[in-house]
Amino acid sequence: MDRFFPTPGEHTGESADRGMVAAGARVALGGRIPEGPGNFYPPTVLADVPAGSPADQEEIFGPVASIFRVGSLDEAIAVANRTRFGLGSSAWTKDASERDRLVRELEAGSVFINGMVKSDPRLPFGGVKKSGHGRELSEHGIREFVNVKTVWEA
Repeated sequence: MDRFFPTPGEHTGESADRGMVAAGARVALGGRIPEGPGNFYPPTVLADVPAGSPADQEEIFGPVASIFRVGSLDEAIAVANRTRFGLGSSAWTKDASERDRLVRELEAGSVFINGMVKSDPRLPFGGVKKSGHGRELSEHGIREFVNVKTVWEA
């Protein structure tokens, strides 16, 4: 059986995509659960994602990429920042001034230029907005797990 989305009442990793497609996104690649045992959700690309839809507004954890077509860097930054989340962002450019602007203006805990978002134990990692507070990993992250005591003597 070649299934694309779960039947009503099923709770699987693909149920989020089902809502995104119902809201107007188009599956450009993937999205089909393969036959066989186990839990696997294939890498999926969503295109033609409407503003305000779940694929535009939700923090997606899984191998799902949403594609947004924009006409300018201003519009790209506005689209990226219109969500209430801000864990990590990935931007691609060879232009140094665009890079500097993306780093400065994207509202995210991490900005990766010409690379995918990933964690590295040497670098602090965490979000802004509704994606959390504080950092994990690196010397900044370890400080989240200790208490600082102030001692003052007159």
